[in-house]
Amino acid sequence: MKIYYKGEENIMKITKFPQSCLLVETKGKKILVDPGNLKYKEEYLNAWSEAEIILVTHKHPDHCHAEVLEKLNSKIKIYSSEEVQKTYPNLKINVVKAGDEIELDDIKIEVVHAIHGYQPLLKGDKEIHENVGYIIDDGKNRLYATSDTICFRNDYQADILCIPVTGHGLTMSAFEAALYSKEVGAVLTLPIHMDNPAFPPDLEYIKEMFEKYEAEYEILENEETIEVE
Repeated sequence: MKIYYKGEENIMKITKFPQSCLLVETKGKKILVDPGNLKYKEEYLNAWSEAEIILVTHKHPDHCHAEVLEKLNSKIKIYSSEEVQKTYPNLKINVVKAGDEIELDDIKIEVVHAIHGYQPLLKGDKEIHENVGYIIDDGKNRLYATSDTICFRNDYQADILCIPVTGHGLTMSAFEAALYSKEVGAVLTLPIHMDNPAFPPDLEYIKEMFEKYEAEYEILENEETIEVE
């Protein structure tokens, strides 16, 4: 387990699972973000079942493993877009959109805008028309899970930024992500969305860009945990 000291008393624990999946633990609550099907293991079911709520950014299966989510306790609330609800009618989705807020006791979750990139491989049902990110605010730390998004102007602020860096027209590359991390005021960036063999990450380029723009970052292995305190 890595520990990142930010000078705050409250601890936020983040465990990375494949692709963009994160389990965020803070103030005694567990929030699961984008549990997808890519490199899924059966043993993940136990950890995912402990979440109080699940946040899904968009309909692609590497962010929403519907077959597994159907197995979870129905008391776990799932939040996502109307497009996700229509794509997976067997899931009970609490529909949210950019500008909404979700409350989990004294944890506030802001639903924010995201723009999924387009390329010809996404024609038809694979194209994303509705996409959101989430900012989890526990009063000490703000963790921003951007979703698969290209760079766009906004005024979002976060201490911890969880962001795709593989580019290919679908998300930011490491260049934009490093600059964006500075713009949102992140003291720590966690690059994600790097497990699809069709879009492999260039780890040297990621390192070069984040160091060039002096953006603090950690690349976590799957199932690795970091604590921000």
